[in-house]
Parts: sequence; C-alpha cells; structure tokens
Amino acid sequence: MKIQICIGSSCHLKGAPEVIELFQKAISENHLEDKVELVGSFCLGKCSNQGVTVVFNDNEIVGVTTDNFYKVFDEKVLKKL
Repeated sequence: MKIQICIGSSCHLKGAPEVIELFQKAISENHLEDKVELVGSFCLGKCSNQGVTVVFNDNEIVGVTTDNFYKVFDEKVLKKL
C-alpha cells in the first residue's frame, strides 16, 4: 500500500508533520514496514479543507488530523491489509 501525505504549505500548517509522525509510529508498531510505503507529496489541491490530505493508493481523504488519525489508520490501512 502506498500512502501519500501532502506536505505543501497549507497542509504543513494544518499539522502534516505531526500526522507523518503518527503514520511512522503506527506503521512501526503494527510491523507494516514491508507492506506500506509512506511518501510525501507537494500540494494535492485540497487546500481549503481542515486538516491534511492523504492518498491511500488511489483513495484520497481530506481532513486528517491528530484527533482522527487512529480512526483513519484503522479504516484505511489496517482493514485494507
């Protein structure tokens, strides 16, 4: 699975660094290093949304925050692998 996280200026200000850290931690804790590729991407064009834009393979989700991260990770990563 490829997870692409927007690190453009808007998403950066909305918490992209913290969301990336949570992804790295969750991937490690669940021993998914061989199954998940985590990459950064510049602007994905969803700058007006609240939170960070993340693409799971070809499935885009907007509004990822530290508050909803674990729900998103469970639904979009753990249940798909």
